[in-house]
Amino acid sequence: MTRILIIDDDEAVRSTTKIVLDASGFQTVAVADGKSGIEAVKSEEFDAVIVDLFMPGMNGLDVASAIRKLRPAMPIIAASGFMFGGDDCPEMPNFQEIAAEAGATVVLYKPFRPAQLLNAVRQAIGIAA
Repeated sequence: MTRILIIDDDEAVRSTTKIVLDASGFQTVAVADGKSGIEAVKSEEFDAVIVDLFMPGMNGLDVASAIRKLRPAMPIIAASGFMFGGDDCPEMPNFQEIAAEAGATVVLYKPFRPAQLLNAVRQAIGIAA
């Protein structure tokens, strides 16, 4: 059975992603922060990981980089729903570029539909195969 690790600080996104993937025949583990995600990768085997790039504490870029060092061939799906604009971040950065820097295999934009999630996971696993 294909095992997917979900790393996302948003409880609603984390649980919904888990439900969709579990219902589609994947086995999932979901954690709320980067440190827990890295520990999971160290102690368990996964076929792919979904990482929210913008999380408090340890951001997804650092998490993806750490995972890439631990498991160079593991497909990483970079996900984000970070809102750009306003005083904090007036210009939208190149999300594709940020994801590539993080070692992402596939990019997934939030909010995503179940079909988009499943396509991203299948694409990531297919690329790694």
